[in-house]
Amino acid sequence: MPKRADHATHSTNPITGTLLGHSPLHDIGDLENAMEQARTAQVKWATVKPAARSQILKQLIPVLLSEGDRLAKLISDENGKTRLDAMATEILAATLATRYYCRKAPAFLKTTGPGKGSLATFNKKSHILRVPYGVVGIISPWNYPFSIPFSEVLMALLAGNAVILKTATQTQMVGMALNDLFQATDIPGGLLATLNMPGRIAGKAFLDAGVDKLFFTGSVPVGKQLMALAAESLTPVNLELGGNDAMLVCPDADPARAAAGAMWAGFSNCGQSCGGVERIYVHADIYDRFLLELENRVKILRVGLDKGPDMDIDVGGMTTSGQVDTVRQHLDDAIAKGATVFAQATVPEDPALANLFPPTVLTEVAHDMLVMKEETFGPIIAVMKVGSMDEAVRLANDSPLGLTGSVWSRNRKRARQLGSRIRAGAITINDHLMSHGLPETAWGGFKESGIGRSHGQLGFNEMTQPQVIVDDWLPFVRRDLWWYPYSRSVYDGLKGLLRALYGTGMDRLRGIPAFLKTIPRMFKSR
Repeated sequence: MPKRADHATHSTNPITGTLLGHSPLHDIGDLENAMEQARTAQVKWATVKPAARSQILKQLIPVLLSEGDRLAKLISDENGKTRLDAMATEILAATLATRYYCRKAPAFLKTTGPGKGSLATFNKKSHILRVPYGVVGIISPWNYPFSIPFSEVLMALLAGNAVILKTATQTQMVGMALNDLFQATDIPGGLLATLNMPGRIAGKAFLDAGVDKLFFTGSVPVGKQLMALAAESLTPVNLELGGNDAMLVCPDADPARAAAGAMWAGFSNCGQSCGGVERIYVHADIYDRFLLELENRVKILRVGLDKGPDMDIDVGGMTTSGQVDTVRQHLDDAIAKGATVFAQATVPEDPALANLFPPTVLTEVAHDMLVMKEETFGPIIAVMKVGSMDEAVRLANDSPLGLTGSVWSRNRKRARQLGSRIRAGAITINDHLMSHGLPETAWGGFKESGIGRSHGQLGFNEMTQPQVIVDDWLPFVRRDLWWYPYSRSVYDGLKGLLRALYGTGMDRLRGIPAFLKTIPRMFKSR
């Protein structure tokens, strides 16, 4: 990509403010050049067989293994999460994804047949091809700056597309490292371009430049804006938006496991996970035991800057000061409306460290509070007592968002039944959040949490369009029954065919002679 040395984004550690590097800004002209190169490269790339594309992209695996420590540290330095978080949710997830999609891509892209629909069209045979869109645009977030765009870029390339990737402004060093990984493989030049453009103009710029499909991960308001812009050209969009995820704790749940799982899914990545736990509905029979387990764990969480060799920090810092302000606003709103801070971790009192927010558990919450109505996207979990699991399901569904949810119970069959009633795209039993790391498992939400899916075969299919090929496999048939010229005998023949196929009793037999009389015309040109 052309570089603009006169303009650059300065990347800093969000906790210490240490300068990490510079990323040159790109403009509309750079985007247009990237689009032109991508279109040229994609035409050639699409002719490469899927198995060969998989072999090329499998080259990523040894690099991820050898560079994993360096990448985890870079993600930690630029995003604020701990190195262990980075390794588990980004490097591990990316490596699993590479192995899975490279192995499965040829089968996902294989031409299939829907089978025969009716004897009435016995001479027609249909096939379904998976056709790449062309140039795919991807706009990725800062909360998982490596693993989210990595899987989308990987699937898009395996499917035969070119990619224009806009990485988040806050995590440009990670975006550049990701780009370097793919460029080090044997993909054609120009097939992947990574741009640094302000988020406020990137979506419209991508659409104006003519991307064939746009993938966006981010907030609900921005997703709605992009969808409205895409409507002008009917450009398909895939939107992975916000969540305000509910966790349901049944009376027979293991309180220790449920509390440990809630704490990890609520506080990992400093709570900046769209699929993390935010609302917990606990049956009254287990409420006190669950809270006691949660309190004991939260109070000993270690919060701070992850820099030592022992990696003994559990929760790092938040990525932006603006998000810290949002979380503080939600906390203040809840307290003003009657919520209680039940448990809270300790944050180091060090003026040199910024964006550290104490993991917090709220009780006495109600659905008029921001923490229960909106996505907080920070280390706060709100716990509410319920009298029945039916009430828990009703409250879980009392939200415009529906990304994920979870049910915790020793009775897994009953838990699955409860989970199926939650209006969310991904439900886990006795776990939460981690399903995004399963490459075989589709990811996406209901309601305002998004449109489309990523991950798994459903997500892979989002990178292609189905094209139907209908073949007449009897070359000696000169014309179909319904072709010109029309006549009464043709009409009666078609009616007879319907009776012969779908009639009953003697009516079925009466349809056969009229149909047979029309068959000879299929073998005549006139």
